[in-house]
Amino acid sequence: MESSEVVREKEHPFAKKRWIIAVTLVVLTILGLFYGLFAGSLSFSLRDILIGIQDEDSTVHRIVWDLRIPRVLVGFIVGTCLAASGALLQGVMRNPLADPGIIGVSSGAGLVAIVIMILFPQHMALLPLGAFLGAFITAMVIYALSWQKGAPPSRIVLVGVSINALIGAATSALMLLHSDKVQSVLPWLAGGIGGVSWVHLNMIIYYAIFAIILAFFGIKHIRVLMLGDEMAKLLGYNVESSRFYLIVVSTLLAGIAVSVSGLIGFVGLVVPHMLRLLVGNDYKYLLPLSCLGGGILLVFADAIARSWFDPIELPVGILLSFLGGPFFLYLIYKGGNSK
Repeated sequence: MESSEVVREKEHPFAKKRWIIAVTLVVLTILGLFYGLFAGSLSFSLRDILIGIQDEDSTVHRIVWDLRIPRVLVGFIVGTCLAASGALLQGVMRNPLADPGIIGVSSGAGLVAIVIMILFPQHMALLPLGAFLGAFITAMVIYALSWQKGAPPSRIVLVGVSINALIGAATSALMLLHSDKVQSVLPWLAGGIGGVSWVHLNMIIYYAIFAIILAFFGIKHIRVLMLGDEMAKLLGYNVESSRFYLIVVSTLLAGIAVSVSGLIGFVGLVVPHMLRLLVGNDYKYLLPLSCLGGGILLVFADAIARSWFDPIELPVGILLSFLGGPFFLYLIYKGGNSK
């Protein structure tokens, strides 16, 4: 099996260029983080930022240190989690259209988060845990309803889309019943990181690191699952246990992202798919590069959303939907033509 993997890697047209792509993504990450510090309705020079950060009473310090730096870092973490979640789901289900937002996992996290924000605002510290539980329960319901002597990937996707619609209806009903409190939830539903602070960063960073480590531990499982269920069983793998583990990790990643950013779609769909075209389908490369790519996309998209539409600040979720919607249609069209 190892020799065949080596042959496949050598045959891939980008096998010798993967390190170039990796270095490019690292450079883009650094540029994105810096761009996020400068982008906004108020612009500062590098000298202003370096001096202002040291003066706690200055306007520059309040804007850059208290607002922009945590916003950029949270954005990168959210993008990383969403892209990793999407990459895992696409691998588990062997479907390039799989995404935590499309199959209902993000919606489940969002429903519980909205319940906390509307009914229990005094317990906002429980938002990451609540979002994960919502995503996890949704994933387990999808998995249970998909079970028929196993949980085939195609069935999981179909059940997930149906559950997503039901959760959307429940969310709308909840908002109608508590219409007096909806105004505070609307920006969150649009998807954005406009109001984040150091508190939000501290709230998710340890969960995110833990979840990413779990995702990397799952690489060996996903590489085997992509050979097909029968081949994986012949190699001695427990297919359902591996699939269950990867779905849980993907759920955790989606819940972490949703807890602070709201419902941001298409990052988990677009990033893994684009990088798959560049580095191939080997998750030893695809997963870590998807993590970088997701962070880069969200940081740049958020910086554009808050600086290019001045005097208003467009929620990054809306901007990404404008970009991701056509891309999703393209994937469906391409898949139809390939058949």
